[in-house]
Amino acid sequence: MAIIFDEATKKDIDELIRLRIAYMIDDFGSVSDLEREAMEKQLPDYFNRKLGTELIAFVARDGDKIVSVAYLHIIEMPANSILLNGIYGEVLSVFTEHEYRGQGLCTKLMSNLVEYGRTHGLGRVDLSATKEGYPIYSKIGFKDKEHRYTAMQYKY
Repeated sequence: MAIIFDEATKKDIDELIRLRIAYMIDDFGSVSDLEREAMEKQLPDYFNRKLGTELIAFVARDGDKIVSVAYLHIIEMPANSILLNGIYGEVLSVFTEHEYRGQGLCTKLMSNLVEYGRTHGLGRVDLSATKEGYPIYSKIGFKDKEHRYTAMQYKY
């Protein structure tokens, strides 16, 4: 069966939840029962509210199964001298199931994501790359970000 590339809709929420958990396991090595339960509780409402507006999910399908996904989180902030319209995107949770890796799915999804950002007026698209993803993102045109500030975080 041929791979189909498109954007996920609300009918795909169960598949998106499955892939989000698979991504977390792949990235962190495991997911506890408590973590899985929390994600399964929070994600349906989140996807119902955000999918298609603030969160665009670019997917590759093999039949009814989504086998690869790349999320574009659209963020609006006050305009500034380097982001005149105040709108940018952040790439989240790029994931391809193991048996589909090495077939160019991620490259195609990321190209679709970049084109979406261009045609929808985003000022830029940010991402944090893993070592595995870095060559793909570089090939598409992402550049290392210059850091004028030190990234910090306050955790609760």
